[in-house]
Order: sequence, then structure tokens, then C-alpha cells
Amino acid sequence: MNTYKTVRQFASDELVEKRSRFIGYCKPVTTQDEAVAFINEIKTKHWDARHNVYAYVIRSEGVSRYSDDNEPQGTAGIPVLDAIRKRDITDCVVVVTRYFGGVLLGAGGLVRAYSAAAKLAIDAAQEREMVMCSVCTLSCSYTMYGRIPALIASFDGMVDDSSFTDEVSLVFHLPEDKLPALNKALSEESSGKLQAAETDKKYF
Repeated sequence: MNTYKTVRQFASDELVEKRSRFIGYCKPVTTQDEAVAFINEIKTKHWDARHNVYAYVIRSEGVSRYSDDNEPQGTAGIPVLDAIRKRDITDCVVVVTRYFGGVLLGAGGLVRAYSAAAKLAIDAAQEREMVMCSVCTLSCSYTMYGRIPALIASFDGMVDDSSFTDEVSLVFHLPEDKLPALNKALSEESSGKLQAAETDKKYF
């Protein structure tokens, strides 16, 4: 099955380490432009912070980027990027804002703090799996309609739209590998009269 993992929603969380405040932000994005816009939004919000460290991974463009934002090289951006990669997630941007608390953390302390703040933000944003699905259409009689939505659901499908005229027309999606089995079940239910037609493939 063709799948990948990303995050469900925008979220944030924070921690304090030796009086330095680390605020982690995480958001799902699908392009570099979206990632950069979000990074700039956080930088504007926290214009008075000492550092706004970020990392992102974009699946469709095959890119990953990070910035230490003037922290010692290797102590900030890479740990944030590693937090994303360790979860095997993509289409995701993480920004960790640091307000310096007056106590130096050292290289090891910075790595641990940025890693922990990124992890907290990702946890708050919640992982979700995206599955390549077949988008399908199906028309049936009102008599048959009573059984069709439940049948689609039994193959992990979901009805996205329906219209009611002389017959019922449905638009739905389900994991692409389950379409043959659904069509077999539809044929059995309708004595060979019903088959779903695939019109597109999308991740859901």
C-alpha cells in the first residue's frame, strides 16, 4: 500500500531549560513556499526572541532544509530536523523559538533542548498516515442504495458526495488496493449490474 506519514494539525508546546524558554511550533505543509511563509510568520510573532530555529521536509519536492539561526553550528537546526526524520514524517515544518534565559547551556544542552521542544511540538500536532486512494463514482437504484454506503465502509471507504435524481450517484474514496474486492462485492450484491469506476487517485 502506498502510504506516508505527516502531522494532523498546527500545534505548539514549550519547555524551560535553565531559564531559557523553548517554544516549539509544528504545522503540516505541502510546499516550500508554505513552509517559508509559516517560518516568517513565527519570526514576526517572536521578533524579540534570540533565535527562531527551523526545519522542514517536503515530500513532493524531495527537499529538507534547516537553520541554526545563529546558534552554534549543529546544535539547533539539525536536532530539529532529526526529530522530524526519526518519526519518519514529511510535509511538515517545525520552528523552535528560544528566549535566552541568561545561562549558557553548552552544545549538548542546546541539542537536547531543541530536540525535546521539536518532539513536543510534533506530539502536539499528532501524526497521521496518508494512504493512496482510488476516487470512484457509482450510480445505483434507490433500492440498492440502502446497502451501498455500508458496503463501501466495510472496505475502509468513505462517501464524499451523493446526488439524488432518477437514481443515486455517489462519489467515494477507498484504499486503492481494496477497489477490486469492493467491485467483486458490488457485483455479487447486484447480480453483476454494479461496478465502481475509478476517476482519480489521491492521498487521504
